Amino acid sequence: MPVTSRITRLLSVAIACCLLFSVPFYAKDKKDDKPAAMVLLWPDQNSPTLRLSFGKFNQLAAYNGQLSLESNVLIENMSGKRIPHASLTVYMTDKDGVRIGDGLLSISDLDPGQPARVAFQVMSVGIPASLRLVARDDSSGVPTSLRTVPLKVISVPPGATLKVDGRDQGFAPATIRLTVGSHTLAFSKEGYASGSTPVDIKPDEGPGGSITFELGGLSRDNVELRDGKVLQGDVLSLTMTSVVMRIDGKDQTFDRNQVQRIILVERDTVQQPAVAQPEPSQPKP
Repeated sequence: MPVTSRITRLLSVAIACCLLFSVPFYAKDKKDDKPAAMVLLWPDQNSPTLRLSFGKFNQLAAYNGQLSLESNVLIENMSGKRIPHASLTVYMTDKDGVRIGDGLLSISDLDPGQPARVAFQVMSVGIPASLRLVARDDSSGVPTSLRTVPLKVISVPPGATLKVDGRDQGFAPATIRLTVGSHTLAFSKEGYASGSTPVDIKPDEGPGGSITFELGGLSRDNVELRDGKVLQGDVLSLTMTSVVMRIDGKDQTFDRNQVQRIILVERDTVQQPAVAQPEPSQPKP
């Protein structure tokens, strides 16, 4: 056999061997590549309080079909408040959506914007394909600073504009959610006197509460001017060109074009008793 042909054959064999052993090595690298973290936002994506990034679940042990798994979890406080303590239940499901295990994940002393990494250990019957978070409904669950309690608000008469701590909440009746602490509910409705009431939500407050607020009637007429000023008094007359109003005992006249709106209170009409006039005496015959 020529020397050149022999060398060419040896090189071909060497290249084939290299290719044969490089395929499993490459596959192992792919298998050992760190998978993309499973990222969950709690309580929702629109206004998340916590961001949890679960790393790869590693098997620590196995016993009677149960796997002991561990994952490094990066927890980030995305709220503007410190979280003293919170506990979340992590539900794990397989690729078919069947629950295969659950475990408790606890965090504490997490400042606003601060990240923390914790080791999450759990027993399961397989490697999870998806996760779901549920906050524990007890004193060690959702932090009180972030917990909200539903409250039904009713106004008498209905349809009053509702504000909570200065923010519009639509019209009563309505169900609002309040955080733990003190709040102010303000009501207003055309033709009625505006009013407000304080509401205190305690840490152990349960759902199902309600509050009813009765608006009082206006005691005096209201005249709202176009510059935003509101006058209270008694409207005496209204013509095509002017409005006469008695304010603090003094009559004031306003050009009709100055006036934007007039709210007149309902007044009780008192029927004056008829005064009997004495009959004139008849002259004696």
